[in-house]
Amino acid sequence: MNERWKKMWDSFRLPIFAVILGFVIGGICIVIAGSNPIIAYAALFRGSLGSLTSFGETLYKMTPIVFTGLSVALAFRCGLFNIGAEGQYIAGSIMAVITGWVFRDLNGFMLIPLILLMGILAGAIWGGIAGFLKARFGIHEVITTIMLNYIALHTSNYLVRTVLNPENLIPGSTRQAFTVAVPEQAKLLKLSEVIPQFGYSSAHAGIFIAIATAILIYYLLFKTTVGYEIRSVGFSPDAAEYGGISKKKNTVMAMGIAGGLSGLSGAVQVTGLIYMVNQVPMMPGYGFTGISVALVGVNHPLGVLASGLLFGILDNGARQMQLAGIPKEITGIIQAVILLFIAGELIVKFISERRKKENIEKEAE
Repeated sequence: MNERWKKMWDSFRLPIFAVILGFVIGGICIVIAGSNPIIAYAALFRGSLGSLTSFGETLYKMTPIVFTGLSVALAFRCGLFNIGAEGQYIAGSIMAVITGWVFRDLNGFMLIPLILLMGILAGAIWGGIAGFLKARFGIHEVITTIMLNYIALHTSNYLVRTVLNPENLIPGSTRQAFTVAVPEQAKLLKLSEVIPQFGYSSAHAGIFIAIATAILIYYLLFKTTVGYEIRSVGFSPDAAEYGGISKKKNTVMAMGIAGGLSGLSGAVQVTGLIYMVNQVPMMPGYGFTGISVALVGVNHPLGVLASGLLFGILDNGARQMQLAGIPKEITGIIQAVILLFIAGELIVKFISERRKKENIEKEAE
């Protein structure tokens, strides 16, 4: 095994083992519940990968969480914990609707890229606020991003009820619990329109945008100077500063890029499937799932793709398991075991590095 493959194996062996362990413990829980784990897992994979239609639904489930997973992973690479992917997703979603309505007379070739770019911009601004507050005033990003999540949610609900409501924009319309829809030419292509075998699945061209984005973020992080600086600040802020790399600049930039990725998730979701934004009492959940996706993918863009597929399989296959008489909560147990195992390893590593640093400082004294 050459050095490159050995390094890759060292990075991904923990999540691979965690996934296997998750399915094993899930199987034990199924046995305890009085069911057959072979039947349960056959139903799970049949419901998520058994046909092009079911695979299409898995791709649809996977699409938004790949973007938010990339968002969280990139922030992690800079030593930042982006809890705000939810709010950034909402900002991108509402901006997608605004852009679609304001520029509704443009053709699709111009309107779709414009909507996606404006979604990125909205998310980047929302993430950049937290990055600026961290860099300028030292306010922890976990606090600011959680607050920004709720600001985004309630601002979105306000806009849904008022200026973006069909009642105020379309003559003769009544008040609705959702915004106006993006125009027809702004909707992403459904895979079933090209390949009829995808049937009723909701899979759309957004999955290709997600894959391309993951490759682009991989290139950014590992093949460019910008990515090197982001990773350097995440690895050792003091050493990076000593080497001439600005911690403040990279903090704002990393949170801005991370926010843009979550904003893109919202814009893709609007143009790909829902076409509008609904008034909701709680967060959509894609950002929080993105944290799990990033952890399982070891904060690597390509790992996030694989992790997103895994979560898509578990989410989409749960219904088929339930139809087979297996509690759908089993998939939640599998996810929890995977995350618990990975988080436990990260905690041990953090404590070990902290003690090592303290020992070095004592020796220096």
